[in-house]
Amino acid sequence: MFHKKAFKTQLVSLSIILAFSILVGCAAKLPIWGDPQTGLILRYRMAEDQVLKYQLTIKQTQDVEVMGQQMKTETKGEIAFTAKSKGLKENNHQLGITIDSMNININSPQGEISPDMSSVEGKSFDMTMSALGKELDLSGAESIQYDLGQAGKRDVATNFQAVFPDLANKPVKVGDTWASKDGINEKIGSGEIKISLESLNTLEGFETVDGLECAKITAKITGTLEGGGNQGGADLAFKGDIEGTETWHFAYKEGLFVKQIADVFTKGTVSVRGPQEMSIPLAQNMKIEIKLIK
Repeated sequence: MFHKKAFKTQLVSLSIILAFSILVGCAAKLPIWGDPQTGLILRYRMAEDQVLKYQLTIKQTQDVEVMGQQMKTETKGEIAFTAKSKGLKENNHQLGITIDSMNININSPQGEISPDMSSVEGKSFDMTMSALGKELDLSGAESIQYDLGQAGKRDVATNFQAVFPDLANKPVKVGDTWASKDGINEKIGSGEIKISLESLNTLEGFETVDGLECAKITAKITGTLEGGGNQGGADLAFKGDIEGTETWHFAYKEGLFVKQIADVFTKGTVSVRGPQEMSIPLAQNMKIEIKLIK
């Protein structure tokens, strides 16, 4: 005789298998980027040998007060660069970054300078980046340098340590937030400035940018700046607080960063120790724009 308990057990098992099969079938039909209603899965998904070209523009105004005298310096920099995917290694993107063109114009009370960038243009370095956009390694970027005269030499690593926005590590719907942190180390002659940034990102909605359906993300930025160096025989110590906002777009179906506009304000002091000691108030406004051009 067929036992009722065994029959019930088989029914339960069959129900579980059927339910699991339905779930697997539904999951197979869902795209790898998820769904805006249930949650987007934001990931960088650059195919091997894929080539992307970006334009980075930085406009900066810096005001300092020295012995009661206001001094303003205006800087504009532009970098066109190519990011070529070399495939994945341990689930991280291996990118070849090439500086296609670069120019800087600095207008200060001492005059206007536009340094020669021939030592930078055409040079390449390797970047390792996680699928969430964290720049893990910039091998060779520090060796690509240019000369700013009395201000010393700089390298291009500073411009690429946080060039790709960080994505959420969980599915997100409109209104959801996630935090991300970045650190930027800028060498200034014999010294160094360390910048620590934290962004609170919010998925605001969706917009089409240059034919790509994008997630629109806004962020509030906070951070600190500190460091030191030596110039003209005087020791300099920098300290400041940073705040700002940014809006960026990510093509979630293609897994590509498309556009970013950020406004950042820094307020702090420069302490000078030398033949004459003083504390100089510093205020800096910076506008950064990055866009995919090809």
